[in-house]
Amino acid sequence: MAQVEATTERTIAADAETVFDALADYEHTRAKLLPEQFSEYEIREGGDGEGTLVHWKLQATSKRVRDCLLEVTEPSDGRLVEKDRNSSMVTTWTVTPAGEGRSKAVVTTVWDGAGGIGGFFERTFAPKGLGRIYDLVLDKLAAETESRAVPEAQSDADAKPATDE
Repeated sequence: MAQVEATTERTIAADAETVFDALADYEHTRAKLLPEQFSEYEIREGGDGEGTLVHWKLQATSKRVRDCLLEVTEPSDGRLVEKDRNSSMVTTWTVTPAGEGRSKAVVTTVWDGAGGIGGFFERTFAPKGLGRIYDLVLDKLAAETESRAVPEAQSDADAKPATDE
């Protein structure tokens, strides 16, 4: 069995803390970030980062549905790890600063793939399919967090008093 890996990343116009907090908020925000490939979302323990236990079904293809029960840990600042109790799948979210008011979000999922010809197809096609799904999640994450960020130029303009000319 070879390990299969899918990685997707996005630069988001919001600070790293805001982006990370949105990802770690399983109670309010995370469900809003999940596209139609996710169903049966349920928080079983916790709800905010470390110590959360969350369930969902992930339909990666028309025939492949994965029942996921994920334990969430935060092994370091800006890193959120979701380990599936039902399989070898581990998803790591890493959020780092990427300049003033910007951040880079990277999601990497790894799992033990099948052997033989089925494993060849899994290693070839699964990362691309999962990458497309996580692109959708990152699109929603960007929309959610960028709407929370107030553009600096606008906040500067709001702070300046109006002048009588």
